[in-house]
Order: sequence, then C-alpha cells, then structure tokens
Amino acid sequence: MKGFHDARGFTLIELMIVVGIIGILMTVAVMGYNAVREKAKKVQALAELKNIRLAIEDLAFDTDRWPGPNPVGETADKEVWNLNSTNAGLVASNGMFPNWNGPYTKSVPKDPWGSNYFFDPDYRIKGRMFAVIGSFGPNKEGRNKYDDDDVILILPAI
Repeated sequence: MKGFHDARGFTLIELMIVVGIIGILMTVAVMGYNAVREKAKKVQALAELKNIRLAIEDLAFDTDRWPGPNPVGETADKEVWNLNSTNAGLVASNGMFPNWNGPYTKSVPKDPWGSNYFFDPDYRIKGRMFAVIGSFGPNKEGRNKYDDDDVILILPAI
C-alpha cells in the first residue's frame, strides 16, 4: 500500500498555471485573428473600389460627368452617399447625364462593414481637395469627417 505522499498527479497550483497559460495563448490567437480579419476587409474594400472606379471612368468617358452629376475634374460640394442612386449614374440615370449609355455596373455592394460606398469630389487630404470614392471604414464615421480608417481611391481627372 502506497502512502499518501506517494500519490501521482498534478497539484491545484500546477493546474491553475496550465489553465492560465492556455488562456493567455487563446487571447493572443484571437487578437491576431481579429487583426488579420480587419486587414482582409480593407483589402476587400480596395478591390471593390477599383471595380467602382472602372464604372465611374466609363460613366465619365460617355457623359463627361462624375456621380452627382459633377463635371469631371471639378471639386465641388456634391457628394453622393449611395452609389446605387440615380444621382450617381452608375446603375441608372436621373436624366442629368448627357449621352448616358449605362448601366455601368449592375449594383454597387455595401462595404465590408455594411455601409454604402461614397463619392466625394472635395475630399481633403493634407489640406488639398481630391475627388475620391471610398468607404468610411470600420468606425463608420463619415459624411465629411475624414479620419485614418477611411478606405479611399483618388479618381484621376479624365
């Protein structure tokens, strides 16, 4: 018969240490996964914006207008917050786009965070204005509130 002190197994302290280490490893893994997921969403948003830019370039080539309708190259305060609207001219026209030959895309998807992509002809970057298409990003702060998590593409003047 073995004595009480000869029993094999882990002490409560040893088990608590192992559980604590596993908890720390799981926390690190979840944080890493979330960071990778957010980066993937930004990559997806950029890919979708590139497709939207192609549709806007086709619209501009046919009509000499950007969404709004804004004359190509003009920075003005005529933002379009929903690129599926007739005011954008990509899916359907509101009649204000001369020589409209669309639709230029079937529809514009929501961004990966569930918001509409936008067109802003006077988006400020380091004090200068540019025409951009974009997403308000993860924080969904927008409508002329520029911040670092916005995902944007600058439109070239055609």
